[in-house]
Amino acid sequence: MMKKLLGTAMALTMAAAPAFAADEVKLQLQWVTQAQFAGYYVALDKGYYGEEDLDVTILPGGPDIAPPQVLAGGGADVMLNWMPSALAAREKGLALVNIAQPFKTSGLMLTCWKDTGITSPQDFKGKTIGVWFYGNEYPFLSWMSQEGISTEGGDDGITVLKQGFNVDPLLQRQADCISTMTYNEYGQVLDSGVGEDELVTFKYEDQGVATLEDGIYALEDNLKDPAFADKMVRFVRASMKGWKYAEANPGEAAGIVLDNDASGAQTEAHQVRMMGEIAKLTAGSNGSLDPADFDRTVATLLAGGSDPVITKAPEGAWTHAITDAALK
Repeated sequence: MMKKLLGTAMALTMAAAPAFAADEVKLQLQWVTQAQFAGYYVALDKGYYGEEDLDVTILPGGPDIAPPQVLAGGGADVMLNWMPSALAAREKGLALVNIAQPFKTSGLMLTCWKDTGITSPQDFKGKTIGVWFYGNEYPFLSWMSQEGISTEGGDDGITVLKQGFNVDPLLQRQADCISTMTYNEYGQVLDSGVGEDELVTFKYEDQGVATLEDGIYALEDNLKDPAFADKMVRFVRASMKGWKYAEANPGEAAGIVLDNDASGAQTEAHQVRMMGEIAKLTAGSNGSLDPADFDRTVATLLAGGSDPVITKAPEGAWTHAITDAALK
């Protein structure tokens, strides 16, 4: 009888003992929920994070959210950012490190009215061009510096219009060209009723001044902790599994994104089109940063005119340690 009671007590104790909790990871996006971030939502939806014993929370971004500040304040463990922004923050003292690079190709471009007569970058002279700022202007300034075109206005220069995150300046003829992403704003221009034959586009990739976008970044000090580094290995592995699934199944991936859009502001047609374009940018990447792409980005930023985003080539701004472990 005593053995039976002891056995029952042990069974009850074991049943009451809590299971080991999954490791929490908070991911800060750089913009609102959309197919630009499909790989992470797919990894969450398909249980890839759970398979890696991770409890991942995806934090949407927005116009008033600066991912580097969120990371610095401890509000997230890892963030997505364009490399110009991350390198600028690093030079100013926030030790951000690129631990993975799911996006191989840039989606940034200028979209211009064809009836302005613009056929090449030299035709930008005397025109008004909408440019995103807060670090996004530096590829443009570098490009114009290499073309020998002033951005101070005048007949031989460009009038730069600080562009908001919409396409109104082009549609309202406030600008001859505006900044657009292949996967987002360009589609918004077309959705407004403008035909592709009315437009001329210049992809930064084609001009040799593209910089890396949508990298995964963590704080250098955190990466010194083996437990945190291990979490990042598992996070990157699951995230890249999500990205490759999204590439192969763009329609399903767009649906998963919509399911996670609490705002309800996105449409199915727009997200499906966006996912199709995003898949072109992640294609060819296994998540490991190509050092040549990093060097090209740095060279572009250093050549950004009289006020470059960085003043010297950064050291320690990226690592292969996480992807080497995640992809082996």
